[in-house]
Amino acid sequence: MIQLSNVFKFYKTQNHTKIVLDHVSTVFESGCSYGLLGVNGAGKSTTLRLIAGTELPNAGKVRRSVRVSWPLGFAGGFHPLMSGRDNVRFVARIYGQNIREVLDFVEDFSELGDYLDAPIRTYSSGMTARLAFGLSMAVEFDCYLIDEITAVGDARFQGRCAQAFVRRRENADLIVVSHSMETIKTYCDRGAVLVDGRLIMFASVDEAIEMYNRMNR
Repeated sequence: MIQLSNVFKFYKTQNHTKIVLDHVSTVFESGCSYGLLGVNGAGKSTTLRLIAGTELPNAGKVRRSVRVSWPLGFAGGFHPLMSGRDNVRFVARIYGQNIREVLDFVEDFSELGDYLDAPIRTYSSGMTARLAFGLSMAVEFDCYLIDEITAVGDARFQGRCAQAFVRRRENADLIVVSHSMETIKTYCDRGAVLVDGRLIMFASVDEAIEMYNRMNR
């Protein structure tokens, strides 16, 4: 279970305050996968980072009783001067994983070849996303956070991503941000819509999609 308790998150610019979550209290229940919907700029990616713990709220608390991934494709934790291989080793140690097994999985899945031994700062955004996705799939979590990552790579690689999702869904939940309603319907059974700082939860993913479509008319 992931619980948001009176979570307040905002950003200040020179002339404006952007409120992402306005004292939101809600629960993402274990055993369910959620599609997180909202218009561009609503704060969906920020909400995923708050759930992951890679970003903190201005007020309130996020409680996790399950092991939650970082947002898939999020590479903010990689050290740019270290090689991809050394970054993988570092993350594997943090999560108490078998380093050799994680390295073998990431090397095979990411298909980076010799670039795995090159510094992260030399990677393209696509290569970084491949490494982050492979690493995310190599570590077993109870809940995976997914932010449009299915768009990474060519059609063949996207197919491998889809197969990995299917395997992980057998034992884990997903929270998915995507503008593709097909993707949301494929992977999610519940929905949440982020609008004007409110997070509206739906027991049916179809109800969430219906509200999202009304917002975009």
